[in-house]
Amino acid sequence: MNLFDNLEENNKQTPLAALLRPKNLDEFLGQTNVISENSPINNLLKASRLFSLILWGPPGCGKTTLARLIANHHSANFLELSAVTSGVKDVKDAVLNAKENLRSGIRTILFIDEIHRYSKTQQDALLPHIENGTFHLIGSTTENPSFQVVPALLSRAQVVMLNRIDENSIKKIVEKGFNYLKEHYTNMPVIIEDEAINAIVELSFGDARYALNTVENSYFAAYGDGKMLQNGKNAVVNKKIIEDLLQKNTTRYDRQGHYDCLSAYQKSLRGSDPDAAIYYLAKMLSNGEDPRTIARRLIVCASEDVGNADFRAFLIAEAALKAVETLGMPECRIALAQATEFVARTKKSNRAIMAIDEAMNDIRNGLDFPPPMHLRDAHYKDAKKYGFGEGYVYTHNNPEYKQQFMPDELKDKKYFH
Repeated sequence: MNLFDNLEENNKQTPLAALLRPKNLDEFLGQTNVISENSPINNLLKASRLFSLILWGPPGCGKTTLARLIANHHSANFLELSAVTSGVKDVKDAVLNAKENLRSGIRTILFIDEIHRYSKTQQDALLPHIENGTFHLIGSTTENPSFQVVPALLSRAQVVMLNRIDENSIKKIVEKGFNYLKEHYTNMPVIIEDEAINAIVELSFGDARYALNTVENSYFAAYGDGKMLQNGKNAVVNKKIIEDLLQKNTTRYDRQGHYDCLSAYQKSLRGSDPDAAIYYLAKMLSNGEDPRTIARRLIVCASEDVGNADFRAFLIAEAALKAVETLGMPECRIALAQATEFVARTKKSNRAIMAIDEAMNDIRNGLDFPPPMHLRDAHYKDAKKYGFGEGYVYTHNNPEYKQQFMPDELKDKKYFH
């Protein structure tokens, strides 16, 4: 039996995620913050204003789909490049194509997937063509554009943050996928259990592409070669098939997740919540985070947030780093957990970081003065000629003597409040 008997030739190998790509904005699910009725983006689309965008969001949240829908809405020429595989020649060809279409009054949207992978030079090369209106740019990225996209490009494009698709929307997408397969594979009857749908939703982590790939694979895995039907048994997509197919709960932990978890970890330590801190520690270690990175963040917290309120925190955090380097995983997880609990529970003081940052801010703002003459280096022959070191009192010889250490201009300044 041919599994593709009821499909058109060009759909035989097309992934389900591509076949079910939304045709209009009304079908686009899960980003109501971006395309809701009165959202800024929606209002710009209604006003027929074409603009450059950087779409930032996790995999499978609809970045490419939204770019295509915007192009369709404006009846614009849509050119798509991948920053992974394209180069200077591809961009030049896109510019020529856009200029040719512009002569006919057709606007062009140049979509660059994973634009963060372009070098600074490659990103800069796009600027004049955006500036003169040759094309409008829509770039997609899974990385924070503030770190990965050059400022000149950010100033010419609206950054739109897309979220992971919510579970209700993912469920609708999963159900739509199964219904599509049932309609187009009428010669392959498969029963879909609710538990299987819920399992896909739970394990997809807001990734629509991942969810639909799982839908497609589980459908054909359940049917197999059809022998079950010949034996009077139903082909069923159940929770066990989903678990066997996916093997494990595949956590999404990309570069943004790396920074988000480190941030949540330190803020939990600072906020004296050892349970939250141990959770984020476990999340990072379970996802393969370098334990040295965690230990370094622990040391920073012990210094920044605990400081001299309990000097032991710094020593324990430093010892945890030593344990990480000596033991490695999995044993070092215990030392990290021990240090995490201590730093989270102990007293806190941020006086050290507040003091150094205030002093550095003063210097950056022009309060950059030389030391008083009596404190300057006098360990060379001509120093006395300039008056360096003159009048300095060796503190150990006269501990009661009050001498000025601050520059004259800041003599009454206090940084430790």
